[in-house]
Amino acid sequence: MSGTETVEPDLQALIRHIQESRGVDFRGYKKSSLRRRIQRRMEEVGIDGFAAYHAFLEAHPDEFPALLNTVLINVTSFFRDPEAWEALRSDVVPRLVERIGETGQLRIWSVGCATGEEPYSLAMAFAEVLGPDACNRLKIYATDLDEDALRTARQATYTPRDVEGVPPDLLARYFDRTPNHYVLQRELRKCVIFGRHNVVHDAPIIRIDLLVCRNLLIYLETDTQNQVLPRLHYALADDGLLFLGKAETQLARSRLFEAVDLKHRIFRKVPQGWRRSHGGSVTFAGPPATLGPGRAPTLHQRLLEALADGTAQAYLAVDNDGVLVFANPASRRLLEVGEGDLGRPFQDLAISYRPVELRSRIDEASRSGRAVRLEHLEYQHPPASPVRLTIDVTPLFARDGLQFATLLGFSDTTRAWTLQQELEAAQESLETTIEELQSANEELETTNEELQSTNEELETTNEELQSTNEELETMNEELRSTNDELEAANEELRLRQEETTEFRRHMDGVLRSMDAGIIVLDPSLKVRSWNRWNEAVWGLRAEEVVDRQALELDIGLPLEPLRSDMQRVLSGQVDHAETTIAAVDRRGRGLKCRVRISPLLYETAGPRGVVLIVEDVTEARQDQDYARYLGRILGHSLNEVYFLDPETLRFILVNRGGEQKLGQSIAQLRRIPFTDLLVGVSSLAFRAMLAPLLAGEVQELVVEAVLHRTDEAGGPAERPVEMCLQYFGDEMPPLLVAILHDIADRRRLTGEADRVAAPP
Repeated sequence: MSGTETVEPDLQALIRHIQESRGVDFRGYKKSSLRRRIQRRMEEVGIDGFAAYHAFLEAHPDEFPALLNTVLINVTSFFRDPEAWEALRSDVVPRLVERIGETGQLRIWSVGCATGEEPYSLAMAFAEVLGPDACNRLKIYATDLDEDALRTARQATYTPRDVEGVPPDLLARYFDRTPNHYVLQRELRKCVIFGRHNVVHDAPIIRIDLLVCRNLLIYLETDTQNQVLPRLHYALADDGLLFLGKAETQLARSRLFEAVDLKHRIFRKVPQGWRRSHGGSVTFAGPPATLGPGRAPTLHQRLLEALADGTAQAYLAVDNDGVLVFANPASRRLLEVGEGDLGRPFQDLAISYRPVELRSRIDEASRSGRAVRLEHLEYQHPPASPVRLTIDVTPLFARDGLQFATLLGFSDTTRAWTLQQELEAAQESLETTIEELQSANEELETTNEELQSTNEELETTNEELQSTNEELETMNEELRSTNDELEAANEELRLRQEETTEFRRHMDGVLRSMDAGIIVLDPSLKVRSWNRWNEAVWGLRAEEVVDRQALELDIGLPLEPLRSDMQRVLSGQVDHAETTIAAVDRRGRGLKCRVRISPLLYETAGPRGVVLIVEDVTEARQDQDYARYLGRILGHSLNEVYFLDPETLRFILVNRGGEQKLGQSIAQLRRIPFTDLLVGVSSLAFRAMLAPLLAGEVQELVVEAVLHRTDEAGGPAERPVEMCLQYFGDEMPPLLVAILHDIADRRRLTGEADRVAAPP
């Protein structure tokens, strides 16, 4: 991933103008953050476009302080991120004080100090350990780009809100209280030296024991970060410590520092020991012994040969005349250098200029006397895939300190390079996300601090007029109270809005779940609501019909015949109207729809519209027709069908066949229980027989019995029947149905058959 962002020409010209006019160099800042901060200031002055703002700056030079105050995010506080500061106070400060002894002096550098809270926090932390002599043994250099912020820092005067992060004991020990401010004690202020400094371009302060650079690197581009980190490394004394912000993770992959406390971003400088001999490079212990006739190689020589032959790293050696004098087996495999190439000028070999021109690097290593490293160079090696090589060019010196050859080491770092790219991409993405979150948070804090700064300026200007100041404070309190009331009202409105939204969602869900069409019309009969049932049946979506005249809709439901009923409901002549009309759904299927027209009523009097509830009663109408048809069939059937009350066993309904067989009308039968017609069976016995049926233990009960009846002459008679009894307990009211068949003929035939079959 590239460390530099593409910048619009207009923005680039604006940045260059700021640098030339005010000497503030933003070239290393992340352009996304810089663009966002400048655009914020442009919105405040009501200007669109970087070119227009550039012209505005040229015409109004007094705009520069406000712009720089917006771009340079001076968001800081005492002991910001308390957990990290506690780790610094408990682990780092005592260790540094112990290292300098009783007479040494500590040098500390606070980079990007803003309005001074950070260096003064350092001064208090070290004063707690150094004691009364702290000012003589402690020097804190505090630097920043913003001159206005530095002027504020030198005054060391803070509001009660500014010192909220200071522990109470330190606040009482190191601050003097004025009516409206806290002022750091003069003796402790002497320890801190403020100055303007650009860490990207200015020379660093050196021999620093502790360097604090918190939440600065996140605003710099990757290339600029890679430029700043070596400067910070150079500034630190050996074994010096670096204290970063919690959002800065650049050192997780840097070889210049090692973690002391990674969680709290405390790192130690790693000294770079690439000078390992007097000549500045690797020096052999001595020249190899010359083998005479019959002499075996020494152990030293055998070890060197085994190392050269067995290592996976490719090595070439070039003497001072530029001739290739050594190539190990790995180099012959990787670099296609054969035995015939030994003794040839190195410049004639392809490896001397591919993947990179190496002769100048050999000259550079020879001149400087130190190794030169070329990392992750792409090397084409057909037909194999390209690989990444790291090349170390190391001058070799004899005991007399004179160079006798140059060693070229080729390492295949393809996997390491790939992992590094993936890690850097992930790291860059994470840093960008953290930066954006931090920037948003800091912008909110900056906005709040700007409001407080305005109030503080008023307080500072009117310190001599205390009564006026108190009136302003009173007004401020009233404004805060009003603001609280507005916030409370806003919160109440928000809650009501949420309740309204939830209620609307609930009503929409109810309308969607209803198995009927709901059409809401306003007084002019325009559609205001159209639920999902209507969409499915009539084929028009809600957005296609809302605000249209209902009577003009091209759907299969004729609404024109309902106009008069709707007008009567709207005028209040009737409470509601109901009718059944024929309709055709979107598939062409004929429907019978029952339409109920009701007024749409609010809390105020008078209808505000009408609500049409459309139900598909096609199947219900068919069911009713079928039920009537079935009733006619059963009513005229010659089989006896009796509907009985399960409790009293009295007749409820009797079909025509039952009246004829019993010889009595339904009015007569309703006055007697069914058990009065049974011959030889008491009411108790019949109820005991019905008990399993009524309890649901059996579905039907088939028995034979003898019934009383009135014969054709009007006299009493008896007849055998077969009864099929069924209980319908789920009906309202429950029913006991008895279906009877006359079995007199069957018994007669059975008797005759028995006589025929009997022996004579």
